[in-house]
Amino acid sequence: MKARNVALLMTAALVVYLVLLADRAVLLLRSGTAAGVALGVAVLVLPLLGLWMIIATWRSGTQIQRLSRRLDEEGDLPDVADLPRRPSGRVDRDAADAWFEERRKELEANPDDWRHWYRLAYAYDIAGDRRRARATMRKAIELEAAQPKG
Repeated sequence: MKARNVALLMTAALVVYLVLLADRAVLLLRSGTAAGVALGVAVLVLPLLGLWMIIATWRSGTQIQRLSRRLDEEGDLPDVADLPRRPSGRVDRDAADAWFEERRKELEANPDDWRHWYRLAYAYDIAGDRRRARATMRKAIELEAAQPKG
């Protein structure tokens, strides 16, 4: 199954859960008791927060996919197929670190090019640093969006 289909299935399941949770919140609000209303308000925050997270995640994913397609069209999509792998399939840590250092040096030479930020984010990802990968990819998205379209 493609990753996108799995993401759609998981999102649909989460939306169903959030709807059921919102329904419980409404029932608590309708109870009329102070405790019920307080709990209803507290429970209603969860589906709203969940909806915001779904929207933010899908928005980020579509933006990253757009950058990926653009790099692929330019023939410049990062390729780590030749890097050594562990039995688990993950890139070997030393190889990932060396690949990361190359991407970092490329970025230092071209700090305003979103393509280098994208590659560095990818390097963070294969090195296992997801938090920095997300932050770096956000920078790539910002720089690409600020470019004149033409």
